[in-house]
Amino acid sequence: MQRVTIVSPAMAEANNGNWQTAMRWARFLTPRYDVNIAASWTPVTGATPDLMIALHARRSAAVLAAFAEDHPDSPRVLVLTGTDLYRDIHDDPAAQASLAHADILVLLQEAGVAMLPPEHRSKARVIWQSAPSLPHVAPPPGAREFTFSMIGHLRPEKDPLTFMRAAQLAANPDARFIHIGGALDPQLGTAAEATAAADPRYQWMGNLAHDAARMALSCSDAMVIASLMEGGANVIIEAVTSGVPVLASDIDGNRGMLGSGYEGYFPVGDAPALAALMERCMLDPPFRERLHAQCAARAALFAPEAEQAAVLDLVDNLLIARPAGAN
Repeated sequence: MQRVTIVSPAMAEANNGNWQTAMRWARFLTPRYDVNIAASWTPVTGATPDLMIALHARRSAAVLAAFAEDHPDSPRVLVLTGTDLYRDIHDDPAAQASLAHADILVLLQEAGVAMLPPEHRSKARVIWQSAPSLPHVAPPPGAREFTFSMIGHLRPEKDPLTFMRAAQLAANPDARFIHIGGALDPQLGTAAEATAAADPRYQWMGNLAHDAARMALSCSDAMVIASLMEGGANVIIEAVTSGVPVLASDIDGNRGMLGSGYEGYFPVGDAPALAALMERCMLDPPFRERLHAQCAARAALFAPEAEQAAVLDLVDNLLIARPAGAN
C-alpha cells in the first residue's frame, strides 16, 4: 500500500482549520492509502512517503524543501491557507520557495488563484472543503432571542474586535452574541472578558471541542466571520451546511466561498456596518430569507462526497503507475 504523509503545522490540540483539513483528508484517503498526519518530516524520521501533502506554505517550508531535496521525483502537494495567499507568498522567501517545491498547489476557493504568481498558476487546483450537514436547531415558539455566533481562535487575522464592538453597538435587546475560540492573543482574550463584563448579551465561551462548537453554530440564527484574510474558511461551510446564514467581511476569500452576489457582506473592520447588518438580519425577514436561499445555493459545493472524490482523484493521478516505495 502506498504511503501518504500529511504535514500539518497544527495538530489536534490546536483545534483549528488546518487540523480539521488534515484529519478530514486522512479519513478520505485511508481506505486506499497508508496515511499518517505529522507535524514535521525529515529524511531520517521513519518510512519515506510516496507522496507528501503539506499544509501552509510558510510554516511547512522547511519540511517541503527537505522532502524535495531528498526525494526529488516524489510528488508534493501544498495546500495554501489564507495567510499564505494574502500575505506570506508576496513577501516571505520561505513561503515563495514552497510554491516552487510543490507539484500541485491546492486552493480552497476559486478567487485565490489570482493571488498566485503567474508562473505557478498552472499548478493550481481548487478543492472545496466540506462538512456533513447538521440540521439547524430552530428556537422554541415565541422565543425572542436572536443568536449571532462567531467561531475562531482569537487572533488578529480573525479580527474578533470588530465582532465585540458590533455586539456593543447593536441596540436590539433581544440580540445575543456567542463567541467561541481560545485566546491565542492574550490582549484579545482580555478584550473578550471586558466585553462580556460590559454587555451581558455577549458571551465568550473560550475554546470548545469541534463537535460542541458545531452544535452551538447549528443553534445560532446567524454566523459572523469578520476575518481580515481567509483561504477558504471551514466555518462558512459548517454554517451553510447547517442552514445558518453568514454575515461576512468583504474580503476575497469570503467572496470566493459565498459568491460575488451574496448580500451578507460588510466592510472589513467596520463594526457599525456589522451592527447595522445584524439589526437588519433580525428585523427584516425577507432579507434574512434571501441570505438563507443564497447560502443554500452554495451547499452542494461543500458536500463531503464531492471533496473526497476530488482529493482521491488528485492523489490517484499523482501516484498512478508508481510502485510503493519508489523514491
